[in-house]
Amino acid sequence: MIAMRPRARLIYNPTSGNEGMRRYVADILDVLEQAGYEASAFQTTAEPFSAKKEASRATEAGFALIVGAGGDGTINEVVNGIAPHKHRPKMALIPAGTTNDYARALRIPRDDPVAAAKVILKGQTLRMDIGQANSHYFMNIAAGGLLTELTYQVPSEFKSIFGYFAYVVKAAEMLPAIQSVPMHLEYDDGVYDGPASMFLLAMTNSVGGFEQIVPDSSMGDGKFSLIVVKTGNFGDMLVLIAKVLNGGRHVDDSNIIYTKTSKLVATRKDGGEMKINLDGDYGGSAPMTFVNLKQHIEMFANVDEIPKKNLDIDLVRQQGYLEEVENISHQDLNGDGQIASGDDK
Repeated sequence: MIAMRPRARLIYNPTSGNEGMRRYVADILDVLEQAGYEASAFQTTAEPFSAKKEASRATEAGFALIVGAGGDGTINEVVNGIAPHKHRPKMALIPAGTTNDYARALRIPRDDPVAAAKVILKGQTLRMDIGQANSHYFMNIAAGGLLTELTYQVPSEFKSIFGYFAYVVKAAEMLPAIQSVPMHLEYDDGVYDGPASMFLLAMTNSVGGFEQIVPDSSMGDGKFSLIVVKTGNFGDMLVLIAKVLNGGRHVDDSNIIYTKTSKLVATRKDGGEMKINLDGDYGGSAPMTFVNLKQHIEMFANVDEIPKKNLDIDLVRQQGYLEEVENISHQDLNGDGQIASGDDK
């Protein structure tokens, strides 16, 4: 009697990666076969939550592995299809979007879909925390407040160039419009009642391509890294941005709450709407309860590469962002005696 091989389902978004994902499907399926799986593919459609529905169906059908291929939105849908179930398959991801924060944190190649698939051949996995926000799930970040709502106003071409937090920096000319709103935030170690322009929950140290925003994030520890930005003052915000880009020193600023928590209850106290951003997209409005589901999904990752830091690339990118903010604000934020490269007089 021939033993049945475990089944793997590739769920891919054909419009991701400049619509180039289609041409990699056969090679990805071949990699899955090499890894010992009986492999098949599903191409997402224009139907709402197509990837989520297929991930849920494949989970219920007993697939051993689900591979999500696409941008952060597609990967988030696959997570939302898997997470509610009691028995969950392993998951792998093939990034084909613009930000790909989660793939960056797991050290999965972000510019070669076949190389990303071959991570599965290494057989290295991590049991990753998943966030639950009311009835929705997220894998990397959740945020709320007027600072995050500015991102909805930034043109999509900026989002395709800069990451979640970085394109807020690019849109620094909008900073004067930021206001603090009265928030009530309940977390493990306390309660914050007061004005805030943003709160951010993160489960990896990669947010918008930066590793300094939540510098001591630890994957799989059952804790969110929580940042609350208490100020909405334009000058204060510029200083905080500079501290982020200069080694993550913002965590010690008096305008910041930085802590670990397994749960957060977020409310806007004045009755106004507070939109919530989950993995870079709109995820509903407060009040909202966020719970960390510890080690909820087992993910394939380049585990032996995760401790390594690719600082050279980061430093080049961060200097560019800092120069943009200096040009807009006409302030020397990094203390080098110049505004940006010295071209803006």
